[in-house]
Amino acid sequence: MINLSKMIENGESEKIEFKNSLSLHNPIYTAISAFSNKNGGSILVGINDNKEVVGVSLGKNTLENLANEIQRNTDPHIFPTITVLKKNNNNVVIIEVEENEEKPVFFRDKAFIRVGKTNQKLSSSEIKRMILEGHSGVYWDEKICENALKDDIDVDKLKWFVNETNKQRNRDLDPELSIEETLSKLDLVKDGKLTNAAVLLFGKDPQRFVRQAEIQCGRFKGTKAIDFVDRKTFPGNIIDQRTKAIEFVKDHINLKTTIVGTERIDEWEYPIAAIRESITNCICHRNYKLSSNIQIRIFNDRLEFWGCGPLPEHLTVEDIKKPHNSHPRNPLIAKRFFDIKFIEHWGTGIERIIQSCLKAGLPKPIFEIKAGDFVVILNKYKITDEILRELNKRQQKAIDYLFLENRITNKEYRSINIGISRSTALNDLKELVDKGIIALEGSGPGAHYILV
Repeated sequence: MINLSKMIENGESEKIEFKNSLSLHNPIYTAISAFSNKNGGSILVGINDNKEVVGVSLGKNTLENLANEIQRNTDPHIFPTITVLKKNNNNVVIIEVEENEEKPVFFRDKAFIRVGKTNQKLSSSEIKRMILEGHSGVYWDEKICENALKDDIDVDKLKWFVNETNKQRNRDLDPELSIEETLSKLDLVKDGKLTNAAVLLFGKDPQRFVRQAEIQCGRFKGTKAIDFVDRKTFPGNIIDQRTKAIEFVKDHINLKTTIVGTERIDEWEYPIAAIRESITNCICHRNYKLSSNIQIRIFNDRLEFWGCGPLPEHLTVEDIKKPHNSHPRNPLIAKRFFDIKFIEHWGTGIERIIQSCLKAGLPKPIFEIKAGDFVVILNKYKITDEILRELNKRQQKAIDYLFLENRITNKEYRSINIGISRSTALNDLKELVDKGIIALEGSGPGAHYILV
């Protein structure tokens, strides 16, 4: 818990900086760069140099705009924790910045580092040195988990894993080996100490060391994230988290059963393969240094899977839709998930999500960055054969296009139906709107249609 009075009393230091106004954009971003490149720290906005609380005024979107501006002005992007506390009836904004795993962090092509109470600009040679150190090849999940001991490992879960990987991948790990020997063969110890991956995979209480390593699941009423119907938070090891999160989703989506001849066929309204892959993706690719949790949001019309943090810097949303090499943020966790077939093949997860949705007759999933997090969205609506038979060939082409691209314009409608006029396209699209199959969004040059 933040002790604001104590922080103000102690004054500025290597980990604390005061600013009297949110309008001091450049000094704030400079401090964020400096803290990110050192040991982290906090910026208290609304406190002047004399430790006096002057407060700041907050509008409806002030904090959201601040977070977006910090992200936009830092490279690699920084996602600090921003909170507001009251002191003497004044608002004090606290921007908590963690040491960044990827260094150096730049602000407007310049990088800074915290030295005592000051933010010093890094020289070109210091930047090169920091880049070389950053490419040492040590990922967060491979680092030592300080204070974690052998007794913190759940022996039963470790033995289960050994038996499972022997069965799934034809390995020959000896289940009678000691904890130390087993973890060593799985590359989960370093210099005789447990790694972060070891604690997350097999810890009795991983949240004692990585508090934010949880999955939050929520079923909302309707189509907006306002009113909960049900919600649960799953702590514990990440193997069990995955299983419980999948079960939570299954508890809140529909299962249709049909009998064909003597065969019973169960069909979920969303493909389970896509759900499994999306949750696995969140666990393997999340940034465990961020204070937020993985979130799974269930609405009447869609599922949303929110990872923690964006894609790796060298990948874009468009890149991951194409064949690509696997770039897990936590490769050690990903390897152990592969051992027990939570991951089937390297670099195929996104394609499996896409294909399983299309095979189920659902629209192509949406992949995007929201508020700094990578989000996978599975939309539910399905166009039946009966509905398609009522449409003309042009409209059927448009539905196929919408399944793949999620949106279509009048111009795009004409491009897939060569030779038709603008008015014909408009009439076709209007008919689809009237049937409740698509909806018009936007106006003017930005007008487009989506499935509803």
